[in-house]
Amino acid sequence: MREKEYLKGQYAGILSSVGLMLLLSSAVMLSPLLVLPIYPQETSAASAFVFPAFFLGLIGLMLKLGFRRSSAVTLSVKEGGVIVLISWITVILFSAWPFVSIVDMDFSQAVFESVSGWTTTGLTIVDVSSASRMILVWRSVMQLAGGAGLAIIMMSAIVGSTGPGISNAEGRSDQLVPEVRRSARLVLTVYCGYALAGTLAYWLTGMSPFDALNHSFAAVSTGGFSTHVESIGYWDSAAIEAVSLPLMLLGNLSFVTAWFLLRGRFRFVARNGETRLLALLVPVSAGLLFTLTCRGFYPHLSKSLRVAVFEAVSALTTTGFSTVGYEYWNGFGFLVLILLMLIGGGTCSTAGGIKQFRVYLLWKSLTWEVKRWFLPRTAVMKRPAWGGDRWIFVDDARVRRLSVFVFLYLTTYVFGAGLLSACGYPLRDSLFEFSSAIGTVGLSVGVTSSSMPNVVLWAMVLGMFFGRLEFMVIIVSLLKLFRDGRRLMMSR
Repeated sequence: MREKEYLKGQYAGILSSVGLMLLLSSAVMLSPLLVLPIYPQETSAASAFVFPAFFLGLIGLMLKLGFRRSSAVTLSVKEGGVIVLISWITVILFSAWPFVSIVDMDFSQAVFESVSGWTTTGLTIVDVSSASRMILVWRSVMQLAGGAGLAIIMMSAIVGSTGPGISNAEGRSDQLVPEVRRSARLVLTVYCGYALAGTLAYWLTGMSPFDALNHSFAAVSTGGFSTHVESIGYWDSAAIEAVSLPLMLLGNLSFVTAWFLLRGRFRFVARNGETRLLALLVPVSAGLLFTLTCRGFYPHLSKSLRVAVFEAVSALTTTGFSTVGYEYWNGFGFLVLILLMLIGGGTCSTAGGIKQFRVYLLWKSLTWEVKRWFLPRTAVMKRPAWGGDRWIFVDDARVRRLSVFVFLYLTTYVFGAGLLSACGYPLRDSLFEFSSAIGTVGLSVGVTSSSMPNVVLWAMVLGMFFGRLEFMVIIVSLLKLFRDGRRLMMSR
């Protein structure tokens, strides 16, 4: 009986937090209406945002008020995972409404576009050349909000012990300052500062204000949605590419590392393991692409160099902007981009992938294991790795969790790419496209289209969703829901 009451209290707290997330998300869903004073001809499409925002807000208000007394319940990471899972699925489903109403997509296609937006992937089946301005803005807003994370948005509005569990569940365990709400607000301030600076820089380098806003949102969120089919390549401008590169790199950095960078604490930035890996991977991969791929396809030296650097940074940061197509690239160029997309960006950033800090720890684990062979059996070896502003001592449990994650990630990748290949797509294209989906990148070789079979479409949806929220959060949350549901049923 006590267990039943305890579970009821915990799930009341969970539903109260979900209600707040849905309320905040409903407000975000109304943001495309801000373009109506500039584009009044799209007023007829406003209902496609007003109705889902109303119902989403109504559900959120009912949950928040209905379980108001339970909002102060202390929730662990496991409960936080349930909140994140329920909130993300609900928001994604309601966010698909405008694509059904305005773009005339079917349910599966609309969910695909919604998932691609909120997970900051950037793969799209919307014809951007004919899409309405409200739809284009909505895609960019989803990426901006998804990059910050529903947890960060929520924690900036609440006080209490609920915040840390939700933040950890969404992969945002690091904080800028000890107090959770202040840390979340600082993250949003930095993030919005990026977006405003990017919008101004894009505008000054030749984009229209509308394009500048959309591409800035997509760049800082490492999302990659564009208002043009050719993406950044539409302008073929070195200046616009030069603006995109720092925005993508800033989006790639963890918010803690970015905070140190903005405060001028360069020593902490330089000592960080994933920053060092980033500084190694970008020039090496760009140099290989330039030497072995781009020089053979682009006759001008400057164009070859621009393509090599831009595509390498876009793939590694999981932004997904592109300046060229890859249809005629050689196999080596495909291999480099696939590896970069699988590695992905920084931990606790807007980027996806396995994450650079995990790859760094795997490399350190290899060097530690080699050193162990030359030490006496009784020797105790410290295994430090620099992260943030302190040394992190890596124990066997952390290495084990890391190995499990990488195993699940690569297994899912192989399965997904195999499924695409079984549906008739070339193996090279299947490997590339699914690495883009699971890494939440958005680069495409043409597999992603409105003519995709539903089985491929939903495989990509699951790849994007697992890649954004990460595997253990989803698996543990589903198991917890099933186990707690059984306990409540049995205790009746």
